Amino acid sequence: MDNFIYHLFICWIIIAVFMVLLWAVQIKTNNAAIADVGWAYGIAFGILYFAFIGDGNKERIILTASMGIVWGLRLGTYLLFNRVISAKEDTRYKNFRKSAENNVLRYFFLFFQAQAVVAILFVIPIVIVYYNPNPLNYIDMFALLIWILSIVGECVADKQLSSFKANKSNEGKVCRNGLWKFSRHPNYFFEWIHWWTYVLLNFGSNNLWVSLTGPLLMLFFLIKISGIPFAEQQALKSKGIEYENYIKTTNMFFPGPPKDITNG
Repeated sequence: MDNFIYHLFICWIIIAVFMVLLWAVQIKTNNAAIADVGWAYGIAFGILYFAFIGDGNKERIILTASMGIVWGLRLGTYLLFNRVISAKEDTRYKNFRKSAENNVLRYFFLFFQAQAVVAILFVIPIVIVYYNPNPLNYIDMFALLIWILSIVGECVADKQLSSFKANKSNEGKVCRNGLWKFSRHPNYFFEWIHWWTYVLLNFGSNNLWVSLTGPLLMLFFLIKISGIPFAEQQALKSKGIEYENYIKTTNMFFPGPPKDITNG
């Protein structure tokens, strides 16, 4: 792990420069959701960068890098097409523009740079696996199965929601189709599951605790910071009592059978 901090710094600088370019793009497009795209692509870049530096088991590095890069590229591309190219600016960014008033450029610059820092925080629990010297074993095959489950689950949840929104007759309604019947945020749930993959891949390493920061940090961000709180707030504003009933019948995060409130 020689020069790990040095390479982490270099990686952060590159991602930060990339985010400056995206910040400039959003000035022209007036859509700051491209910051989310940069976050996902930034992590994918960090995973690739460290793949050439890690000194652990080579097969483990290749497996981990492949999984992480595919995840980052899939998520970034999904966000690019669904929140930037074919959609108006997300409400949270519109509200941010209003609250920033005459300091929009500076505030968004700082926000984009914060995304670069957060990207690095999520690079660490993945690339630390590159320093695990142990050969691949059955635990790693289980990790691969978990990864496949998480990616497929998130893709299915995203597709179900996109299809629901594409039907104009569903405007103002709550999606309860497929996975959305069992969780109000199944896409976030599978995103969180994905981060446990790297904990399993790093099993047996002295740095296992570092990989644990991935799912713990992601859970904190999803539940307390940028994921669920904002989504719930916006859904209550736009869907009102129907979403209130959805809250009563459906688990917020962990999937479970719908609750019967007819007798409540």
